[in-house]
Amino acid sequence: MINRLLVANRGEIARRVFATCRALGVETVAVHSDADSDAPFVAEADQAVRLPGDTPAETYLRVDLILDAARRSGADAVHPGYGFLAENAEFAAAVTDAGLTWVGPPAKVIAAMGDKLAAKSLLAEAGVPMLPSWTDTEAVTDFPVLVKASAGGGGRGMRIVREAGELAEAVASARREAAAAFGDGTVFIERYVERGRHVEVQIFGDTHGTVNALGVRECSIQRRHQKIIEEAPGVIPADVRERLHEAAVAAGRAVDYVGAGTVEFLLAPDGAIYFLEMNTRLQVEHPVTELTAVGGLDLVRLQLLVAEGAALPELAQHPAADGCAIEVRLCAEDPAQSFRPATGVLHRFAVPGVDREFGDLQRAGLRLDSGVVDGSVVGVHYDSMLAKLVAWAPTRAEAARALAGALARAELHGVATNRDLLVRVLRSPEFGAVEIDTGFLDRHPEVFAPLLPADRLPVAALAAALASAAGRRADAKVLAGLPSGWRNVPAVPQVARFGGPDGEIEVRYRLDRSGRLAEWSAARDTDDPADDDDRAAGAPPTVELVEATPDRVVLDVDGVRRAVRVHRVGSEVFVDGPDGAASLVELPRFPLPTAELAAGSLLAPLPGAVTRVHVEVGQRVAAGDLLLTLEAMKLEHPVLAPTDGVVAELPVPAGGQVRTGAVLAVIDGASTPDPAPSNPEEDPR
Repeated sequence: MINRLLVANRGEIARRVFATCRALGVETVAVHSDADSDAPFVAEADQAVRLPGDTPAETYLRVDLILDAARRSGADAVHPGYGFLAENAEFAAAVTDAGLTWVGPPAKVIAAMGDKLAAKSLLAEAGVPMLPSWTDTEAVTDFPVLVKASAGGGGRGMRIVREAGELAEAVASARREAAAAFGDGTVFIERYVERGRHVEVQIFGDTHGTVNALGVRECSIQRRHQKIIEEAPGVIPADVRERLHEAAVAAGRAVDYVGAGTVEFLLAPDGAIYFLEMNTRLQVEHPVTELTAVGGLDLVRLQLLVAEGAALPELAQHPAADGCAIEVRLCAEDPAQSFRPATGVLHRFAVPGVDREFGDLQRAGLRLDSGVVDGSVVGVHYDSMLAKLVAWAPTRAEAARALAGALARAELHGVATNRDLLVRVLRSPEFGAVEIDTGFLDRHPEVFAPLLPADRLPVAALAAALASAAGRRADAKVLAGLPSGWRNVPAVPQVARFGGPDGEIEVRYRLDRSGRLAEWSAARDTDDPADDDDRAAGAPPTVELVEATPDRVVLDVDGVRRAVRVHRVGSEVFVDGPDGAASLVELPRFPLPTAELAAGSLLAPLPGAVTRVHVEVGQRVAAGDLLLTLEAMKLEHPVLAPTDGVVAELPVPAGGQVRTGAVLAVIDGASTPDPAPSNPEEDPR
């Protein structure tokens, strides 16, 4: 029996495993870097051991440190979570050699499936259908193709190539990214199937020779080869589902699989299926399988039971599904910066209607698996995923509606996220009609629009100004009963200025002696060159003030009453309402002078390291030319010339570390201050 379990992972993953351990009465041990010392998963563990090291991300991959932590804490078993260590054969062997129980498949199985090229060869012999692949670029004659990393996954090191002339650079870039992410730069090339669907089968094996398929998940909604929405059961014809189950079980039996695993497939438009890879671990999207299994499943519980030598129980031998579950991956990513990873302090993280965190819901509700809470710091060291929100309902349409509604009402303050994108996908007619494949986002650019339309921003800014005024009146010591800014003889209106997502918003308003809104107007100074004189102003809607407090404002807008929630942190103001959310920064009335940037300065969009500099000072460049490569969160972010010009400055050499906003290059003749990312295949997330 496992009595004390060390989880060799962090964040949401560790919290998920701890939840099952608490239910089973198993003691828990967390390991953490200095950057995570105050993280929720550390506080929830029965014991916690610090992992020393200069680089927070790498401390979690130090096998010697983790084994020492197990010894010091008295752990008798190790669960690798579902990160890199879960697919590290050397780690699995080291845990077993140390006399500890390893919660996962045997080291030899991990090694066999960890090399994707070797795995394809092995499973092809077992009759699992494969796509043609190559390791020699000269042998590739048929395009499009997909360059893939042989080690690891998660979309890292992956590039779509449509023309022969692009192949060499795509392979070189994929190798660099794979080496940074996985420590192995081996890549291979595979035929790319247009309009293919990414589906996967959850398998489970025990030490008694049983390997079962526990249903099919749909994972086709992807951005830059990374899944963002998953669901179970996939809407797939019964005969295709049966073929997927048979192929997945054949793959598991070919390697005597033990524990939880996932066999991923590509489903072609003609119904053909092709093996992609086998992940020897529990997947991020496992909750949708748990929630739709007849009778309910806790896959972490099954992992622990199998690790103790038990046979799979009867409830894990029936793949029939009950209802539908849909999961979204909520990530710290900035839509205004082409979804680059975002950092900062998460001032508020609140999702309404959540029925359970990490637990299994049998028939209804929302489940939240999160690694963050209010006040969590989102840094550059780890993956950008903040949480998974999962909805279960009797039908797919109900699950999508409930999930979209909860996301839209969530208060996510302080860090930019991909929330609006997720909501728009879930509400799109094409998603509802299951017209989906891995190219869904490429064909539907409309889903990238923010939920709050630009023409609604002035009203959101007005609400922010009124809430701020109400806060000042609440703190007033003299004449506290008078409305903010009231004068016996009407004079100039109150003025508030805010920085918005695409420029500055100026709000002017005046309250009468009864506290009603007597007049108001707004003007937007936008970053859009299409706006004449860079000034967007129009006839504002008719607005009546119903109620204003420091954290809630009720407005009647053109005869429709709307209540918005307002949360202020320093100069940041977050407005959440039925139309969407706005993140604003209240600007000072008398700003202090600041140093002026040189014209044509390209600024770092996030902290990271300059890995390669591709140009020299004095070199003439054209718009779109690659200037340098910035690495952050183990991903490459190309920095491109925004316009034609001459490289005037390159202040950061290769290997240099930069903070957000640091000058990366100066281009004489440039007119755009921020580096633009390349296309999704060249700038993967």
